[in-house]
Amino acid sequence: MISIIIPAHNEFDNLQRLFKVACFIEHEKLLEIIVAVSPGNTDTIDMLECSQKVKVLHCKDKGRAAQMNEASQAALGNTLVFLHADVVPPQEFIDDILRSFKNGYAAGFFTYRFDKDTWYLRVNASFTAKDGLFTGGGDQCLFIKKDIFEKLGRFNEAQVLMEDFEFFDRMKKQNIPYTIVKNDLVVSARKYECNSYLRVNLSNFLLVVLFKFGYPGNKLKTLHNKLIRTPYNG
Repeated sequence: MISIIIPAHNEFDNLQRLFKVACFIEHEKLLEIIVAVSPGNTDTIDMLECSQKVKVLHCKDKGRAAQMNEASQAALGNTLVFLHADVVPPQEFIDDILRSFKNGYAAGFFTYRFDKDTWYLRVNASFTAKDGLFTGGGDQCLFIKKDIFEKLGRFNEAQVLMEDFEFFDRMKKQNIPYTIVKNDLVVSARKYECNSYLRVNLSNFLLVVLFKFGYPGNKLKTLHNKLIRTPYNG
């Protein structure tokens, strides 16, 4: 059984949009969706119109890693799926995850495309089909068996930025078998709409390189906030 975990900070509109189009919600193997809300959230999250499978968890600590970890402890499923609020999965989402486990994988990610169709965003999205430097980002939607997630020590809450890449590094070091499902998620292009394409790409490249060289998470977060104008409401 599957538990989907969505970390959220003032994401009401994106969550409402997601729940209106997510036909996979009624899949018999989807046990629950936990919206892990930050303590600083100020929107009307409890007014969401959604399935009874959706639960709102008001977390004690702010930060994606902390919120996802707290939700993972509350999750009842034996499979965890970490989904961003501005990402819409494909219709076959749950079946793709189940098929990956049946094929012997313990974890995986999805390819994605953006909700704006430009040639340069298509180029960026094409890299999600390949296993390389940028594999493992949160927009690719990590799914993993819960016992493996626990064994790996969950997300590192000190890694306040790029916690997804840090966790993926530990997965690879432990030789956890994973796959990249070639069935696109639809990811918001809002970061590119607030910044130039070149600015986002150069910033992302710099942040990944610094991360690989062990730059501390809090300093990465500070640098990110200086380089990128964010539309994420806080």
